[in-house]
Formats: sequence, C-alpha cells, structure tokens
Amino acid sequence: MDLSDQIGFKVSSRGWCYQLETARVINKDQFNRVEEVINKCRKKGILPIDFVAEEEGRQFSGVEDETVRTPLQFLKDYINYPLVCHRWYTPDWWDGEEYYIQMLVEKIDLKTLFSPVCEKYHIPITTSKGWSSMLQRAIYANRFKEAEDKGLKCVLLYCGDHDPDGLRISEFMRSNLDDIKDITWENGNIGYDPSNLIIQRFGLDAGFIRKHNLTWIDNLITGSGKNLASPEHKNFLLPYVQAYLKRFGEKKCEANAIVPMPEEARNLVEEAIVDFIGDKAIERFAVKMWEVEKEMDRVRIKTGLKRTIEKAIKLIDNEQ
Repeated sequence: MDLSDQIGFKVSSRGWCYQLETARVINKDQFNRVEEVINKCRKKGILPIDFVAEEEGRQFSGVEDETVRTPLQFLKDYINYPLVCHRWYTPDWWDGEEYYIQMLVEKIDLKTLFSPVCEKYHIPITTSKGWSSMLQRAIYANRFKEAEDKGLKCVLLYCGDHDPDGLRISEFMRSNLDDIKDITWENGNIGYDPSNLIIQRFGLDAGFIRKHNLTWIDNLITGSGKNLASPEHKNFLLPYVQAYLKRFGEKKCEANAIVPMPEEARNLVEEAIVDFIGDKAIERFAVKMWEVEKEMDRVRIKTGLKRTIEKAIKLIDNEQ
C-alpha cells in the first residue's frame, strides 16, 4: 500500500508481480501464483478491490451518469462552447517539424507512467506486450508512412526490459516492420518501408540502472520457470544470449523497476523526446493553438457570434 502511494497511479496485478520480483520477494515463475494471491486479498477485503488498475478493454461502455447541473446551467454552459471550442481543435502538430515520433513500451504500467509526457508532446504511445501483433505493427507503421510522405523523419522510441529478449526486441523491430512492408489495406493503401525509420531504445540501459541504483535480478528465469542462462535452455547457445551473458552476466532488470520513481522515469522519457524535437517544441505547439484561437476569435467577432452568445448568457442568468 505504501509503494502504491509512492507510485501515484494504479498498477496492474501483473505489474505488482514485477514490483515484487524487483524487490526479490519472488521469481518470474511465481507470477501466476502471486496474481492469484492479490486477487484473493481483494476478494476478502484485505486489499481494496480497486487496488489494481482495470485491464484495458474490460471497462463498461454505455454507462450514463445523471447530470448534476440544472437544465438552465447546462444550457448556459452549452451555449458558451462556441466561445471556447478552440480548446478541442487538433491542429497538425507536426507541420513544420523535422521529426515525427511514436513510442512503444514493454509493459502497461510504463504506458500509464509515460502517458502524461507523451500527451504533452502529442506522441502516440502503446504497449507492445513482447513481440507486437501484426495488425498493431501495421497501424503504427501506416502513421509513419503518412508522416514520411509529408517529408518528416520518423522515430520509434522504445522502452523495455534489460534482459536478453528485451534487448533483442528493440534490435529486431526494424526486421519485424520490414516483414509487413508488402501489405495492403482494404482502402488500397500499401505498406511502409522502414528503411529510413530511426529506432531509438531509451531505457532501460545499464548506465541508467547503475545511476538510479535499480535492482538487478540475479537470474534469467522466464515466465515458464526455465533459466535462459542454463545450458539446458534451448536458446542458451544462441548468439544474442551468449553476447548478453558475456557483457552483463546472469542478471536482468525489469522495466517496471522505474515505476516507483515516477519523476525520474518521466524525466527519462522527456529527455528521449527532446533529443529529437528540441526543448522549444512545447512553445511551438502553443503557437499553433494560439493561431487557431486567434482565427476563431476573428470570425466570432466579425459575424457577431461572440456578442450574441454573451447576450444570451446574460438572459439565462436572469432566468435562474
């Protein structure tokens, strides 16, 4: 519960398994058991039922909350919308920029952690959940294609585990995208050639782990309970495993290790973004919105819309 308060947002049941593994309470082959225990504690009232984040896709749709405002208050607010609707207008943020960025992260809790920063910079973010699905790759590749067609340089930022397969995922992302470059869409669009795509892994790396004293887990046990560092593992002799063992030894660091340090984690992702678009991007985005507001205000005044709405609001105030 104390750690949950420190993190500042809901962590999934699986995410708590990673936190306990990092704390060296459990190993990865015990994750399923720990999820069962967490859910049992929620069921018996030992932990709050909403202690964990609700899984994506499981939320209800169609739930309606009654309006707390009176009909006249609602009408007044609604009439006022044309005066403030520029706040919900989405300009082409990347018009005039050099780069277009998207982000993939390994775990859902990292997406929750990084999302406020990505929203600030208007960067799409999703979780890859290991080797991403073909359709997921096609969708974000199509956005890259559209950006490249506009003359932008495309960047895929990735944050994942520091273990043999986690590093391998980032290294093989280009080949995964290359595998689907010959696809077609129902609307006739064709696939994306990732030859010019910049793929940048920004975490976790060994330097960041050492700097922030993150916990190295002294094993390479997988979710199936097998040890990737054991000669008996079928992948033990593969070059990527041997290269990792030679450089780092029999240890790993889960990306979820940064979840309890949200400020440092968000600084990490912001630095990765700013490396490409610079520290003035927020100001440039603000100028785009100011130009939208200025143009809308010009039309509101010229047409008399602003004066008419303000008059209507005064009349409603007199009715309340």
